[in-house]
Amino acid sequence: MSNYRYQNEAGGGVSGYSGIEVRDMHPRMMHPHHFTFVSTCVKYMIFMLNFIFWLFGGLLLGIGIYAFKDKWEQANGGVRLETIYDWILNISLVMIITGIVIFVVSFAGCLGALRENTCLLKFYSMYLLLFFLMEMAIAIVCFVFPQLMNTFLEKEFTETIIHSYRDDPDLQNFVDFAQQEFKCCGLSNAGYQDWGKNEYFNCSSPSVERCGVPYSCCINATDISSGLVNIMCGYGVQEHTVVAASKLIWTSACIETVRVWAERNLYVIAGIALGIALIQLLVIYLAKTLEGQIELQKSRWAA
Repeated sequence: MSNYRYQNEAGGGVSGYSGIEVRDMHPRMMHPHHFTFVSTCVKYMIFMLNFIFWLFGGLLLGIGIYAFKDKWEQANGGVRLETIYDWILNISLVMIITGIVIFVVSFAGCLGALRENTCLLKFYSMYLLLFFLMEMAIAIVCFVFPQLMNTFLEKEFTETIIHSYRDDPDLQNFVDFAQQEFKCCGLSNAGYQDWGKNEYFNCSSPSVERCGVPYSCCINATDISSGLVNIMCGYGVQEHTVVAASKLIWTSACIETVRVWAERNLYVIAGIALGIALIQLLVIYLAKTLEGQIELQKSRWAA
């Protein structure tokens, strides 16, 4: 761009253009040479957040591999993985898969932010958005159709979990924890009678546990004087009526108990879910902002 200055000489009567001044207003001169469109604050905020999740993903992956290896050695390579439910209910495998996903996605966010790589940032923000939509879909189904979810869980998971109780130590520990924490026994509306479907607790079984339930169903499983757990406290309970059994064990079904607990704590759960959703949206926004800043910086260099 040029700037022309006009000068009129009064003495000689001569007028015209003189002292032409040309100013080059090239886009590169509009900003100092050290100027960048990329925000350092946004860049390192994304890096630090993802670095923490990257470490968490690696830790989860390591624990999952160790647990699966231990289970594999105990079962002499006989870990059952025939159906999708075997994969879902295998806690060590769930930890491995979850760890891999968190590790890879957070690593893409770390490296993408640190190296200002738009491809990695697009990959990162795309997967975050996918996770967000999946979480929203599950939340909507759980809150809007609780009975439908209740029926689905009872139908699809009750027999698998009950049958695999003694075969999978991780699943056994998880079921025992849930029954003790929520003070329930069994999964479906049959309650403690669900354990009759297990080959060890079935009344036709030659096992000493026949017609029994796991110790985690017992109201007083721990001896007060000795502090030891009485694993035999649930033996023979299936032969009792509900009234008689309720004096020894928790008789309500776990799925229904968890649903009632969720309804009582609906506002707390909804608040936590909303907080997580807002954090995810913030991170997605930061990633897209950084991506746009990098593209703007590249266009300036190309000019």
